[in-house]
Amino acid sequence: MKSRPFKQVDVFTATPYRGNPVAVVLDAQGLDDAQMQAFARWTNLSETTFVLPPTEAGRAAGANYRVRIFTPATELPFAGHPTLGTCHAWLQAQAASKLGSDPNSSTNSSDCLVQECGVGLVTIRREGGRLAFAAPPRLRSGPLDESGVALIARGLGVARSDIVRHAWCDNGPKWRAVMLRSAQQVLALQPDAAVLAGLYTGVVGPYGATTAAATAVDAPLLEVRAFFPNGSGMGEDPVTGSLNAALAQWLIEDGVAPARYIASQGTALGREGRVHLACVDGEVWVGGECVTCIDGEVML
Repeated sequence: MKSRPFKQVDVFTATPYRGNPVAVVLDAQGLDDAQMQAFARWTNLSETTFVLPPTEAGRAAGANYRVRIFTPATELPFAGHPTLGTCHAWLQAQAASKLGSDPNSSTNSSDCLVQECGVGLVTIRREGGRLAFAAPPRLRSGPLDESGVALIARGLGVARSDIVRHAWCDNGPKWRAVMLRSAQQVLALQPDAAVLAGLYTGVVGPYGATTAAATAVDAPLLEVRAFFPNGSGMGEDPVTGSLNAALAQWLIEDGVAPARYIASQGTALGREGRVHLACVDGEVWVGGECVTCIDGEVML
């Protein structure tokens, strides 16, 4: 074992402990798969990341660093909030080595960085006090089959007629997404874990008319909830970058949401996640603020 720099970052929030945390081991050289998995199981967070130098091919393509992303049970090729949280931690480490040790400084000479991970290269850019990643392409899109929609309605405890839109939002996690009539209906859900067992289910509902003219600049347009299978049957994610990325691709493409909007998530769990979505030149960017809550070292 040796001492390694470590941070725990709250993502999609500017207020500590109101977003979605990720654990970041900033020097993972020498750790094997089993050691990474064991530590991710120990942190018991939805994701723990391990930062490594880019591969030779990644460096040649412009990667600043490489990251491996683990849940307590398995490795993921990509995930949204770990991408932003890891970038935030990496930028802080770079800033500390050059400018001092402010735990929430993330200054860097470039406004764009490149992360190498399981899905390849992911571009991350700075937008004022936020970081944003370019949404990866969906692996599957288009409407769900009717039997699947009926199953989700039953699992959510709503009438089939309350689901006004639905689509595959698979960008790694196989999200099945449905839109309900209102954000209030989304917040009132008490899903049946037995019915939704094995399904990655995303639910979204509007706070009002989903038009650009009706959207206040700083107000959330949509409420999002994300239900996923876990060891005890089903869990709920506080704030989900991958789901919001695919939801934005779907809803902006279909003209349901404006080219820029804010989604809130985690409200039902006592969090205040805010995800900033923007479609620029046909590409969706997923942004949010990050704050470091733990900064130190870990023996690993």
